[in-house]
Amino acid sequence: MGLGRKLTVVAAVVPTLAALLAAPASAAGIDWKPCPNVAGVDCGTVTVPIDWANPGGGTIRLALARRKATDPAHRIGSVLMDPGGPGGEGASEVQNGWSLSPAITARFDTVGFDPRGVGQSNPVRCGLDAVTAPEHQLPQDPGEFRELAARNRALADSCAKSTGPLADHVDTASVARDIDAIRAALGESKLTYYGTSYGTLMGQEYAEQYPDRVRALVLDGTMDHSLRSTWEFLSSQTRATQEMFDQFAHWCATTSSCALHGQDVRALMASLYSRAEHGQLGTPDDSLDPVAFLDLVTRNFYGPSWNQLATSLVSLRDGKPEESAYGDITVPTSFASVFCSDWHLPISGFGELQTFRHSLAAIAPDVRFSPLAWKSATGCVGWPGAVRDPQRRPGFLGQVPVLLLNSRYDPATPYEWAQHVSRQTGARLLTYDGAGHGAYFKNSPCVVSTTDRFLIDGTLPERGMHCAAVAPSEARTGGLSLFATGPRVARQ
Repeated sequence: MGLGRKLTVVAAVVPTLAALLAAPASAAGIDWKPCPNVAGVDCGTVTVPIDWANPGGGTIRLALARRKATDPAHRIGSVLMDPGGPGGEGASEVQNGWSLSPAITARFDTVGFDPRGVGQSNPVRCGLDAVTAPEHQLPQDPGEFRELAARNRALADSCAKSTGPLADHVDTASVARDIDAIRAALGESKLTYYGTSYGTLMGQEYAEQYPDRVRALVLDGTMDHSLRSTWEFLSSQTRATQEMFDQFAHWCATTSSCALHGQDVRALMASLYSRAEHGQLGTPDDSLDPVAFLDLVTRNFYGPSWNQLATSLVSLRDGKPEESAYGDITVPTSFASVFCSDWHLPISGFGELQTFRHSLAAIAPDVRFSPLAWKSATGCVGWPGAVRDPQRRPGFLGQVPVLLLNSRYDPATPYEWAQHVSRQTGARLLTYDGAGHGAYFKNSPCVVSTTDRFLIDGTLPERGMHCAAVAPSEARTGGLSLFATGPRVARQ
């Protein structure tokens, strides 16, 4: 992908919450077999209806992967894991080594699954070659806004044509039904679950539908599905993105190894953004527009990767962009299919979109807007079909055993989202006082030991507990784009 290439996301639609209220899934069992070319991992499938409201209307198979507990004599059960997205492939991640700490892998089988429409679970496919409408992620006039909507409609139509009936049934409420079918097939009377990023929404919906079937849910990097308006969604993520840039600027000002130490980082950011607006950032043959530029910046917020970000900004300033500074931003083709089924974020027209853009720049003078939030919302403009699982206040309260984890500075799932969910549900929130997306994989012994204790014996931390930040040089870096987190394997 060249520097100026834009992200394409794709979509479909899903079942109503009323249709999701839950008869118990039957425990059909799983025919585990060794995964091809992956030692020590078993692969299997669980069959579920395409439409839970019409179980006789066809089925799909969900792909699973399992690493067995290393201490079978003290095995507790299985922990089901999802890496986020939407579009994260849990089965593939487990095959590639994704796991929790040795204390957990000793006593639990680690099971990853590809949600419906993702990976090897009847993936959503879209005929992008058939889409000829221009892609305008930052429309400049009403005509470009109409072209954005037309492109999204064409993408959705291609997804429906290439995917078949499942394209209308990939919402997260349906995934929660699938999770219960997996739980039953694993032979577990109650669910033990670790979900990160968009996987936390799956966990919340499971707790809402099946509160009496929860053993322990860990939700790391918490989605807030109670945000009612498009402005709430855009502004909360934009504030969080600006806070991350503030953290980077402070680190650069106080760290001599920063490639921009002693320089005006905010002035450089403004200059680079202006060049992007005028098509002058990157190379003459391949330039970055503002969305692509902010993607480059915010991609380094997930770890965070402060050194990499500083180096990338220097290379852009000097007109010598390094290919490694850009890379491809991979958006699963299922992203919009899921997201536009789960979120009602209306944008009435070009005028309202421009108002959003100017208002966001006022609250985030350095980053201007969150590219993740912007692309998520504008990706649903013109998307056909109903929003089958729209926002609402979380429906689980009281004694459901749920532990929320969140970094204080998180660009994808803002800290305020976790605070909202905690207040609304009474779920315990453990705050990691550092930066980055997700908390468990930040090399914080405090976060890991507290989480592990909850998974093993159900002990929740005291309310209001915080874990100190790990120095950036010690924190795990990297991370996936969108609502996914990384890196994958916890090393203690």
